Amino acid sequence: MSIQSRHVIDDETRIGEARRQAVHLAQVHGLDAAAAGRVGIAATELATNLRRHGGGGELFVQPIAANGAHVIELIAVDRGRGMENVERCLVDGYSTGGTAGNGLGAVRRLAQEFDIYSIAGQGAVVMARIGGSVAARFGAISVPVAGEVECGDAWRLAIGENVSAALLADGLGHGGAAAEAARAATTAFGETPFELPRILMERLHRASQGTRGCAAACARIERGGATSYAGVGNIYSALVSTETSQGLVSHDGTLGVRATKMRQFEYRRGVGALLIMHSDGISARWDLAGRPGLLQRHPAIVAGVLYRDHARSRDDATVLVVD
Repeated sequence: MSIQSRHVIDDETRIGEARRQAVHLAQVHGLDAAAAGRVGIAATELATNLRRHGGGGELFVQPIAANGAHVIELIAVDRGRGMENVERCLVDGYSTGGTAGNGLGAVRRLAQEFDIYSIAGQGAVVMARIGGSVAARFGAISVPVAGEVECGDAWRLAIGENVSAALLADGLGHGGAAAEAARAATTAFGETPFELPRILMERLHRASQGTRGCAAACARIERGGATSYAGVGNIYSALVSTETSQGLVSHDGTLGVRATKMRQFEYRRGVGALLIMHSDGISARWDLAGRPGLLQRHPAIVAGVLYRDHARSRDDATVLVVD
């Protein structure tokens, strides 16, 4: 789980603000001067592209804990004209008035992990991670509703030797009280993340009592693909591949306030399938079949596209994608 900052790049002054915040996060989380410098350059290039070629957009910056160190992740999201030829746009010095590209080649060289997805006429999403590589392939975007500082949603991901576990929690309402409820659930999850989801959800229910309550869902994925899942409230989850999309079952209720008997369901995650979980700040009326090649991109790119195209403006919005 990470603290993610969101920068709306709608004028030139926002570029410098985004760069300073990105460098500050790199320094606070222990990256050396050289790595922090690379973060600053990448943030500047991505923000500049958003402003000058993407028609404005959003830059998300977050630290990710990886192997005892931290990585700084940058995700740039725009709804501009997109790119007809992505590889051509990654060539240094290439730029046109209608497509992004200036500086993207430099960002790719600076980053340990880099990916991009764009369709002409539909904008672009770019991801760069600097400071090291993250063993787990996942991506997340989590932002508060306009006017709030704290996000009432929260997520966590735990990676074991042969199993991984994911949690997404959505505190009722918005603001600090909603964030407190979501934190109670994520803290309890962090104590025993690999328990069976139905047992874990009972623990989360007890931990959330005394807060305003939250919706939440837990998934436990074994290396062979066996997936156990339990959910209460308005968390939407699915296993999605190029061939199929299978929704996972959650029940009505509110952890900490009112919850029915916790039921766990068993699924089989096919080869190449992604686990997608999101709060109701993301519309569930999405279909990735209309996005050719998207499921082969990095999960952070998938998260960025889902946020860009399906976030609702009236609620906190969180999407977590796990490969």
